[in-house]
Amino acid sequence: MRSPDYLTFYATHFYTVEVDSTFYACPSARTVSNWNARTPEGFVFSVKVPQIITHERLLRDCDAALNEFLSTMDLLGKKLGPIVFQFPFFSRSVFRDRHAFLDRLVPFLKKLPGAHKFAVEIRNRTWLDAEFANLLRDHKIALVLQDRLWMPNPSELNFDPITADWTYIRWLGDRKSIEEQTTNWNKTVIDRTQELHSWADFCYQTRRRGVMIYAYANNHYSGHAPATIEQFRKLWHAKGFPELTKPHRSHGQDLLFPV
Repeated sequence: MRSPDYLTFYATHFYTVEVDSTFYACPSARTVSNWNARTPEGFVFSVKVPQIITHERLLRDCDAALNEFLSTMDLLGKKLGPIVFQFPFFSRSVFRDRHAFLDRLVPFLKKLPGAHKFAVEIRNRTWLDAEFANLLRDHKIALVLQDRLWMPNPSELNFDPITADWTYIRWLGDRKSIEEQTTNWNKTVIDRTQELHSWADFCYQTRRRGVMIYAYANNHYSGHAPATIEQFRKLWHAKGFPELTKPHRSHGQDLLFPV
């Protein structure tokens, strides 16, 4: 298969994708237009905000960069889904504590356009608390829920992690550990059955609240992302939960399970 055909092939098996390449730089308008043309109606792109905003400029002096990125992503039209601010782990040399981070974050959030879906991922475990969740809730921004080595999963949180009428899940795992076992991402090498059982129960309860779910798996989670999604689907069905249906143009779809 030719590399230009990968996305079209992918879109015959999954209904949405998390685009990692946008983290490194804003793509060209031509590239984004091609993404749109190569995917069917109803397909959803979740995109990461470029690192120049989240890692390099740390939300300062980045209005032009953000506006360029949003304008480019708008070329996807109705296929544009969540826009994710993926922040790194911050040492005290960058932000002395979470309050210093919030002092930077809050004014930035107030400037975000209301027509888009935004999500925030942080990697400082101790900063995740009810105050942070309420801040995101006040701005109708989703808190990214992660399954990774050093971050808590929803069952470990003592507050409601659903901060919008939709939520965003990333099954990430432990990159360093799994790369000691394999660098070929074509089969499962770590059994995630227990974790996925827990996630299925969480997603079911979240869905009952009328919350739309975007969920994405990384190869580093178990070794083969498509297998992770397939295992989740099987566990979901085995529990007798409602059928997972394809997304539609409207917001009537409750659950998206891509790779």
